[in-house]
Parts: sequence; C-alpha cells; structure tokens
Amino acid sequence: MSIEVNVHEAKTHLSRLLDQALAGEEVIIMRSGRPLVRLLPVATASTPRVLGTAKGMVTMAEDFDAPLPDDILDAFER
Repeated sequence: MSIEVNVHEAKTHLSRLLDQALAGEEVIIMRSGRPLVRLLPVATASTPRVLGTAKGMVTMAEDFDAPLPDDILDAFER
C-alpha cells in the first residue's frame, strides 16, 4: 500500500510519514499531482562487519611517512 501526500502535507506531518516509511509503507511526496520523491528507510548491513578480514592484503611502503618533495608541498600551500 502506498501513501501519496502533497509537499505541504509532507512538511506538516513529516514525523508521522517517516514512521510510516520505517514501518514499511511506501510514502510518495507529490507536487501538482506528479510524484516527486519516495521516502524509503536507509538499508542497514544485515550482518556486523568482521575485523581483520583483509589481513595480509594491504601493504604500506616503508617510506609512507617520509617528507614530501618541496614541489608537492608548495602545491598544498597555494
């Protein structure tokens, strides 16, 4: 089931419309009878991230923290 509201009603009842969208209702905001946007919940990750899964896949150069050459430093100061 979808709910269609005009912009004025959406501004007036935004909290209620957000709750309805979070509950699974399709909320469509209209202007002059034409659909503009659809409110949807932000998808969250279904499983938590596991730390360390890229172990051994990333390397860092020995000189990663060495001073930058003068010409590159000058480019940052422009």
